[in-house]
Amino acid sequence: MTQKTSNGVISTRDYVFSLTVIGIFYFIFGFVTWLNSILIPFLKTACELTNFQAYFVTAAFYISYLVMALPASLVLKKTGFKTGMSVGLWVMAVGALIFIPAALARNYGIFLTGLFIEGTGLSILQTAVNPYVTIIGPRESAAKRISMMGIFNKFAGVVAPIILASYLLKDSVLLETSLANAIDLVSKNAILDQLAQRVIGPYIIMAVILVALGFLIKLTNLPEVDTDAEDETSASYVAPKKNVFQYPNLVLGVIALFFYVGVEVIAADSIIRYGQSLGIPMESSKYFTSLTMIGMIAGYLLGIVLIPKYLKQVNALRICAALGIIFTLAAIFVPSGNAFTIPFRDMVTFDAVTLKIPVTVLFIALLGFANSLVWPALWPLALEGLGRFTKTGSALLIMAIVGGATIPLIYGRLADVLTTQTAYWICVPSYIIILYYALHGYRLRRWKK
Repeated sequence: MTQKTSNGVISTRDYVFSLTVIGIFYFIFGFVTWLNSILIPFLKTACELTNFQAYFVTAAFYISYLVMALPASLVLKKTGFKTGMSVGLWVMAVGALIFIPAALARNYGIFLTGLFIEGTGLSILQTAVNPYVTIIGPRESAAKRISMMGIFNKFAGVVAPIILASYLLKDSVLLETSLANAIDLVSKNAILDQLAQRVIGPYIIMAVILVALGFLIKLTNLPEVDTDAEDETSASYVAPKKNVFQYPNLVLGVIALFFYVGVEVIAADSIIRYGQSLGIPMESSKYFTSLTMIGMIAGYLLGIVLIPKYLKQVNALRICAALGIIFTLAAIFVPSGNAFTIPFRDMVTFDAVTLKIPVTVLFIALLGFANSLVWPALWPLALEGLGRFTKTGSALLIMAIVGGATIPLIYGRLADVLTTQTAYWICVPSYIIILYYALHGYRLRRWKK
């Protein structure tokens, strides 16, 4: 049996094997990326930061996508997808190891350097993986494949914050008491030094795993997919394109993706700090990012079932953008004092816990569901018809991930100046821009004079 792809055919066996390997990479994306939701409150305490300063965790991590995405595309043109994936993993390992001197010195700048290098490795890896999963099969079912990959990514997002929080913040109440009772600056700094050094063990383990995976992928039989030949769909364009910026569906897709990544990062990485600001202890709030990820997984599962048989990719994008606006407004206007409790199962220890969740926090978690199908639906729409420009177009889309550096930083500043709840207004125009792309922007095939 064979599987038809956007550029030819591969065997069904290679198709399934390739998706399995890519699924592992998506798990790595999620595990490394969503650790930031714990690093933000952790480093805020360990390095004594404001909200605005703490969100430089996301800024340093995601700014690397802007800086390194185009160089990453050049690397892929030289090495191909497979070797490029190994290089990305090894660069991520270097970033993880930089956490060792950062922790020993309790230096926020060195922590940010490590996060930037981790993001650099991810930009190489994602520049290879995202177009690969898009073109490895039929274009019309690309969103379904990316949704399947997203389950790996978001499941990692469910367990990663819990694992790291259980180790770094296992005695958060006692820690806060010790800091409050510190008799002098020397005692306080000693407590904070011990806290910062807790990251050393987990990040050494992470580096070892990343290096091993980099060598493992070199040994796998992962087929290359040729994107250099012009894609047949580009024949529908009015005139041949000479550069990638002549594709409005790509350029507007990059803009939409910029704002999407910003709101996705806010929904996942701000929710723990938001819960803390409303008086929820870390014992409960550490699970809030996992709730956001569970919402995304639910959306991905719906995407797998519904796309493309019952729901077109573009309609999924429209629904998600509209839900993003609705849930954001609900989170802003629901009184912060309204709360309820739900039973929850710790995904690491499997212990039963009871979570107290403010209703406004629940709506932020529901943004995970609203965000779920934006990335899977937007990528194939933005890359449609690019042909030999696919790798460069992919690099531009990866550069748009810098939205995760800028939009959450604005949220952090607004949280300092206004309130953590009012600051979510930044999400409303972002979802409106995504909705515009879903309604009109993706259709454009040439710029109007």
